[in-house]
Amino acid sequence: MRTQLSALIILCTLSASVYAQSEVYVCTNEQGFKEYKNTGLTKGCKRVDLQGVTMIPSPYKKAVAQTAAAKPSIATPPEFPKIDSTTQKARDNDRLQILTEEMKTEEKKLAELKKEFNNGEPERQGNERNYAKYQERVASMKEDMNRTEKNIEALKREIGNLK
Repeated sequence: MRTQLSALIILCTLSASVYAQSEVYVCTNEQGFKEYKNTGLTKGCKRVDLQGVTMIPSPYKKAVAQTAAAKPSIATPPEFPKIDSTTQKARDNDRLQILTEEMKTEEKKLAELKKEFNNGEPERQGNERNYAKYQERVASMKEDMNRTEKNIEALKREIGNLK
C-alpha cells in the first residue's frame, strides 16, 4: 500500500511538471548550487530546452500586455466642458466655506459629547436602573465621539487638499 501511494505521488509530480507555464532557467548561485527559476535575470542562468514538453503561456503576461495596451489617453476629450479659472476659484472657495462650516459643526458636537461623557462617567438617567443599559449608553457615547473625531480629521484633510 505504501509503495502504491509513493508511486502515485511521484506520478502526480511528474505529470504536473509537463504543464510548465513559462520558460525554465538553470542558475548557479554563489555557493555553486543549481537552482531552477522561471526568470533568467540573474548571472549564470541558462534557458533549459525541454524537448517534448508543451509550454502553456502564462495568462498573467497576456493580461498585463492587454491592460498596458488598453490604457486610455490622458488628454481631455474635446467635448468635455471647460471652466474658466475664476469660476473654478469661486467653486473652490464655496467648497472651502462648506467644509469649514461642517468642521465647526463637528467640533461643536464633539465638545458637547465630551461634556456629556464626563470623562467616562456620565450621569445615569432615570430609565437606567439596569447597569447594562448604562454601559450600553456609555459605549454608544464613546463610538459617537470616535466617529466625530474621525469626521473632523477627514474634514481637515479635505481642507488641506484645497489649499
